[in-house]
Amino acid sequence: MTTKPHFKSDAFEAIHSAATGLHRAGVVTKRTLRDFDAMCLAAAPRLDAKAVVQIRKDAQVSQSVFAKYLNTSTSTVQKWESGAKQPSGMAARLLQVVKKHGLDVLA
Repeated sequence: MTTKPHFKSDAFEAIHSAATGLHRAGVVTKRTLRDFDAMCLAAAPRLDAKAVVQIRKDAQVSQSVFAKYLNTSTSTVQKWESGAKQPSGMAARLLQVVKKHGLDVLA
């Protein structure tokens, strides 16, 4: 399953598309394309404890089952839900996908 990148705006999507075309043509280096990624792509969402709890409850699973789907520990889910830690990077993106498409998308 390939997901479409989340761009900051339609304008940034157009800029990134042009840079990707230039990369394919050999005019732009991989490093420059990574710079465009950093500039154009939206940051991973910030999810607070309440949001994580709601995503899990919407999925109607326990913390331990939720952790297994997300390939993390029950302790990590507990820390997210208590506010002791905040999901970041890939975990935040994965939670965003589960929020939008449900837990079945990971099955």
